[in-house]
Parts: sequence; C-alpha cells; structure tokens
Amino acid sequence: MPTSTAFVRRAEPSEYDGVAELTARVYVSEGYASSGYEDALRQVASRDRSAQVLVALVDGAVAGAVTVATRGGEWAEQAVPGEAVIRMLVVDPAVRGSGTGAALVRACIERAREDGCGVVRLSTDPSMTTAHRLYERIGFARTPSYDWEPLPGLRLLGYALALLPWCDQCGEALSPEGHDRCRRMAELDPPRWCAQCRRRMVVQVTPTGWTAKCVEHGVRSSS
Repeated sequence: MPTSTAFVRRAEPSEYDGVAELTARVYVSEGYASSGYEDALRQVASRDRSAQVLVALVDGAVAGAVTVATRGGEWAEQAVPGEAVIRMLVVDPAVRGSGTGAALVRACIERAREDGCGVVRLSTDPSMTTAHRLYERIGFARTPSYDWEPLPGLRLLGYALALLPWCDQCGEALSPEGHDRCRRMAELDPPRWCAQCRRRMVVQVTPTGWTAKCVEHGVRSSS
C-alpha cells in the first residue's frame, strides 16, 4: 500500500513509454483488451497530442494514467462539441484501493470544466465492475442509449456526468443522456443558450467560426 496520496498532472514525454507499458500490461493481462488492441493502448504520444494524458504519481512513481479528450479529435469516440471523453483509465494493481483511480477521474472532470464541456462521457467493459462503482460514487450515471460495439462482439457500457445544468442548444435541463437532436445540432451550429445561467446568448457567425456571448458568463468561441 502506498504511503502517500496520488498527485495528478499532465504526462511528460519521458513517461510515455512507462504509461504505454502499464496500460497495455493491465488491459491485456486482465482480459479487458485483446492483443490486437495493444498497439492502440501503447499510442500514448498520439493521445497526448490530440487529447491529454494524465498520470498519477504515488511516492514519486507513475501508478496510474488516463486520457481525457475535451476538444474532439481521434480519441474522442462518440463525443460532439462540448462533450469530454475519458479513455483508457489504468491503475497499477499494487496501489489499487488507495484512491488513485478516483483522483485520475476527478482530474479529468476538472480538465473538462476548464475547457467548457457540459458533459463527460466514458465507455467501459461490462466486466469492469469495480470501475463502475467508482464512476457511480463520483456521480456518473448509466446511459444505455450510448452502449455500443466498437468491434463486433465487443459491447461497451455508456456512462456520463452532466457538468452544467442547461443544454446550450435548446435551453432545457441537461441530463447525462443528453438530447439527441441537440447533439446533432452541436456538430454544425454554435450554442444558443448559456449552459450556466440559461440566458439567451448573442451569437455571431463568421466564415472562420463563431462567438457566443452571455452578459454574465462571457464569450465562448469555436477556436
């Protein structure tokens, strides 16, 4: 058992190989991924370019890692703009039960808040029951409509956490499931409502992007 709590920060390039080894070893050896998926598990540098790879340090050593995508990209799975996705959470078996996994998930949530995301999503193997309990303790809810099969026969369960009270497309209450029509709109259209206070925003669209201004909570932009 570790003698200190986990400290979470962005992974450094010198740690990529260690994160790759830990992630691949745990996922493959514990039956959560096939050997054919090992290459993707080891693509830490790629994940850290288009998303953020976070590490948990316990007693100065990397004891866990996770990827969080807050601005789309190849590691964002089924997310639309305004949604964050947690990927490839892993904790060294030697420190499990120490709160390391929870520290990593909470750090992902904070990154999502900082980047203005309204929902955090993740997919998990049905057999990862310990992880399911962790997500639920933190506040995630099951979202069965987002269960999916990235590969034939590989079914993943959807979980989500709403970070903001209102949908920025329709102005109605935001739930972990989200609104199908609004999610489709978000892929093409700027937000219309402030997700924090439900005020109608002033939207300006240009050939290069958009801005949306709330008189209380400031300006959002597509850049």
